[in-house]
Amino acid sequence: MKMEADSGYSSSAELQKQGKKLSHALRISAYVFSTGLLMFTALVNSASWFTQNITLGNFWQTAWLEFYDHMEGDEWTIFLIGAALVPALAFWGFNGILLVADITGKPTFITRYRIQLGKNDPVDTKKLWKAIYTVLGNQFFISFPMLVPMFYIMKWWDSTFSKELPTFQWFLVELSIFTVVEEILFYYSHRLVHHPVLYKHIHKKHHEWTAPIGVVSIYAHPIEHIISNTLPVMTGPMLMGSHIVSISAWFSIALVTTSISHCGYHLPLLPSPEFHDFHHLKYVCALLSFPFSCPSCLCPGTTDRGNSFLRVKWVCLTHTLAEQLST
Repeated sequence: MKMEADSGYSSSAELQKQGKKLSHALRISAYVFSTGLLMFTALVNSASWFTQNITLGNFWQTAWLEFYDHMEGDEWTIFLIGAALVPALAFWGFNGILLVADITGKPTFITRYRIQLGKNDPVDTKKLWKAIYTVLGNQFFISFPMLVPMFYIMKWWDSTFSKELPTFQWFLVELSIFTVVEEILFYYSHRLVHHPVLYKHIHKKHHEWTAPIGVVSIYAHPIEHIISNTLPVMTGPMLMGSHIVSISAWFSIALVTTSISHCGYHLPLLPSPEFHDFHHLKYVCALLSFPFSCPSCLCPGTTDRGNSFLRVKWVCLTHTLAEQLST
């Protein structure tokens, strides 16, 4: 009886000790979170005030009015430039630099950070041209035509082509909403195309590149390009009735960040694309989009930021059922 009592006492003491540790950890977490939130809010407000009231706000407002007058208020042309031309230039400008590295193996300050060593060194030019043709086809024959209905939706809002730009604070709010909407739609559409029935006929095309490069971020079957690449990015601005300048910035950010996730290099100061590289190599897990998501929630260990691809630790022994059924 004494031993049982001692055992019960020890167990109770241990539970109390663990409870105190948990309480202490929660207090520290709440303090860190609240402090971080206050610092972030102060930083955003400071940056917003500076950009809006010192020089940048006036600069962009003046530049926008001059551009609007130069276009003589032609909303369709303004929309095409903002929603199509500027994002396309951002996409091809960024990927043009990466393509030089992929084809020539230079400059070494980029290629030294290659994730899958020995892959795309140099890239297969025949396979590359096939990817470029597909990407251009997706842009010209899918993405651009989808801007037509979007244009009329934005005109209905009667705010997209306003002569007054949105404030920097409001753009940050919109950017947050765009990101959440895109995350949700991309996640579920990506899981859908990983279904065994759809994978073989649709998503397997994107996974032809087991060692991806930036330009293949939109190398996809037309159906996938519509439901998984384009609609998730377009939906947020359509729901918000956003200004064309906000739309242009958001489309450009989305295209560049998805290129980073496929680029094949873990470049300094940029988010790590290692988890997505492994996703292409092993065809596993339905990932959220990049770089805003938290893929570790779905595939633990995939956000390791080490320079070696071998540092990525996944408990995966085989390909997914989808890949097995598609062979």
